[in-house]
Amino acid sequence: MSKTATDTLAKKSHSDDVISGGHLVAKALKNEGVDTIFTLCGGHIIDIYDGCLDEGIRIIDVRHEQTAAHAADGYARQTGKLGCVVTTAGPGCTNAMTGIATAFRSESPVLHIGGQSSLTQHKMGSLQDLPHVEMMSPITKFAAGVMSTERVADMISMAARECFSGAYGPSYLEIPRDVLDREIPMETATIPEPGHYRASVKSVGDPVDIKNLGEILVNSKRPAMLVGSQVFMSRGHNAAIDLARSLNIALYMNGASRGILPPGDPHYFNRTRSSAFKKADVIVIVGTPFDFRMGYGKRISKDATLIHIDQDYRTVGKNRDISLGLAGDPGAILEAVHKDVALNENNRSESRKPWLNELRSEEIERTEKLMPLFKSEESPIHPYRLAWEINEFLNKDTIYIGDGGDIVTISAQAVQPRSPGNWMDPGALGSLGVGTGFAMAAGLANPDKEVVCLYGDGSFGMTVFDMETANRFGAPYIAIVGNNSHMNQIRYGQITKYGEERGNIGNKLGDVPFGTFAEMLGGFGAEIREPNEIQPTLHKARESVKSTGKSAVINVWVNPDEYAPGTKAQTMYK
Repeated sequence: MSKTATDTLAKKSHSDDVISGGHLVAKALKNEGVDTIFTLCGGHIIDIYDGCLDEGIRIIDVRHEQTAAHAADGYARQTGKLGCVVTTAGPGCTNAMTGIATAFRSESPVLHIGGQSSLTQHKMGSLQDLPHVEMMSPITKFAAGVMSTERVADMISMAARECFSGAYGPSYLEIPRDVLDREIPMETATIPEPGHYRASVKSVGDPVDIKNLGEILVNSKRPAMLVGSQVFMSRGHNAAIDLARSLNIALYMNGASRGILPPGDPHYFNRTRSSAFKKADVIVIVGTPFDFRMGYGKRISKDATLIHIDQDYRTVGKNRDISLGLAGDPGAILEAVHKDVALNENNRSESRKPWLNELRSEEIERTEKLMPLFKSEESPIHPYRLAWEINEFLNKDTIYIGDGGDIVTISAQAVQPRSPGNWMDPGALGSLGVGTGFAMAAGLANPDKEVVCLYGDGSFGMTVFDMETANRFGAPYIAIVGNNSHMNQIRYGQITKYGEERGNIGNKLGDVPFGTFAEMLGGFGAEIREPNEIQPTLHKARESVKSTGKSAVINVWVNPDEYAPGTKAQTMYK
């Protein structure tokens, strides 16, 4: 083809008079505030890339679609904006399903755009043809196909809107290849204008309930409040902090809300939740369901006045009777309650100091009981010692990510993030393999922050080849592997149920020196077998990541016969 002919085609494809479906996708994503997409290339979706280049949207191409989906989820958690993953048809979609299901259970706003064969090939047995919409429907808030190029941008705005309606969550949009490639006159395309097609989601519900909750809190003697992932994801954490400080409420945090208060803050509590929930006269649960992590609500005293606040009406009071339920935006509700109680001259916050002092004394006592484990000199290394050393290593700008079973459960006993957004974990689905995508997304969203990911050796092997992707796009991180050569959370249950001789079946892994993986990619790697080696090696890794721009891997050999309390009690199955 001659240069003149090539130039003519280029001008046509970028003409102001016509636009392709892929370029409409990019324009619509930009309108939604999307600045980055995570993807793995495929012939069905390449026109989207062309559009993203024109719109200035960053394209992060990974080695496996599961990582892309986890990264889009992680990016949404870190930025508070819509995350976006783009996959080709067939296996491109199915590979991403675990990441989308993780976002679904974690209530993270992710738009998954998937390719499909041309409409003209419908039901003909085309390459990678699967019923994607039907497959994705149970794990998304919205799933649909786009049947015409004219509707591409409109459908993206519709899917994005659903991601933020009520409790956040993912949407799926399938776009056939001929719909993407087709060019249409600009005037026939429906492109909603940003800011003109959304209702406010900052609902406070019934003002009467706001007043009732304010009165309950003002009159309480021993109040406790637990704030879950919704509170941080909706960026309502400052309202929670303000209310807790104003009324002297003991504040507990789980999920994405861990870190909204730093350790040492007078209203920060993390080791006495069970005790507080037995002794408190008023308990406020905000933005977290009564699921297995909460014992389905059964671990909360029946004598307490129980308040449940959630973005989703269907979650309020599910599995457990409550005294008062409010559906709406967590931050807006807590701010409205705070304004209401500020008008109450009878606010007796000083009278709650003995309650906070009682819990603080118990917090100190529980920490002291754990210190022998945190400072254990055992070899093989006690996993509690590893968790303690990681906590001592973190600073206020370190984002901590947990990806694993037992090792991550143990780390939650020690690791205390210092700032909002500095804790990420798999969430209620319990997915392994989230760490690499989360770490990459955290680095891309926060280039000035340090990222540390603790893996189990099982989870490390699932998605770690995308560490190369993180390096390639300038988002290196420190990976720590708690290596016990087992899937230990499952192993304990097998030993207990079937005996030692059958305890290693299906969960025994090879003894792999994972530190060499980082070296293969040009970074720092180390093998640690003695506890006193952990801290200096972490600092060497930090300096190496800064100087080389390559991820580091510290492989820590931990005792395979030590388990988290929850694993021993098998609480995840009760």
